[in-house]
Amino acid sequence: MAEAPANAPGARKVLADEVAAPFREEIREAVATMGGVGPKLVGFLANTDPAAKKYAEWTGKAMSADNLRFELREVQESNLEEELEKANKEVGVDGIMIYYPVFGQRPSFHGGSHDDYLRDTVSPYKDAEGLNHFYRRALYQNKRYVDSESTKKCVLPCTPLAVVKTLEHLQVYDPSLPVGERMTGKTAVVVNRSEVVGRPVAAMLANDGAKVWSVDIDSVYIFMRGKLVLPAESITTEAAVKEADIVILGVPSEKYKMDPSWIKEGAVVINVVRMPSCDAECELAVMAVVA
Repeated sequence: MAEAPANAPGARKVLADEVAAPFREEIREAVATMGGVGPKLVGFLANTDPAAKKYAEWTGKAMSADNLRFELREVQESNLEEELEKANKEVGVDGIMIYYPVFGQRPSFHGGSHDDYLRDTVSPYKDAEGLNHFYRRALYQNKRYVDSESTKKCVLPCTPLAVVKTLEHLQVYDPSLPVGERMTGKTAVVVNRSEVVGRPVAAMLANDGAKVWSVDIDSVYIFMRGKLVLPAESITTEAAVKEADIVILGVPSEKYKMDPSWIKEGAVVINVVRMPSCDAECELAVMAVVA
């Protein structure tokens, strides 16, 4: 068997466990101060997607390992809203999350996406995902705290926040600059503009000073702090990626692959889906690939 080619000079693959380790230790220490009994998260599964069920099982294992409590409640989609209301009022429930998609793009009585409606049904006091309108509005207005004294941080969507923590770990963020400016001079490309990952992470990076190309199936936008800019129609995804210091891949499809020739040397590539969106050739060309 031929040996795998060596990584390009300075390149390495970074796994999520490496980035998560100090945060997991911080959680364990915090739970210890609570008498060893951590907060309780309830996850609602109302679809038959095997991937969602697997994700829910992973959530339970990860939380148990960090001395946190998790309960999976499998419900019919027709009963989900009622069950969410019960959990919102339930004293023993500290956090709530929903495994999406539930209704997907099916027509909704409430207009738009029924999944968006469900996100707003979760109480802001228990929204563990930061997807409720209260937190979305704060994110897009670049408000980082829920109180005027700036003592309580807003909840941020978990996967976009993990991207930011990964970039901090890789020292892409410049800690010598003030908070909100630490990505100044950096250019990022985010492929996929979903409301759960793509759009929030683009906004978060823009809020920290980066120029962000937001790429979706039918459009390319530029996210700057607090505004969306329409680029020239001649701009292609290839041109945006070739400019980027950071490339974030969030396309949930086995068929999607980023062309490795587009990625410049020294760039950071972060894959946030379980499908390999960047092949081995791509891995050898970049500074880091996070799985």
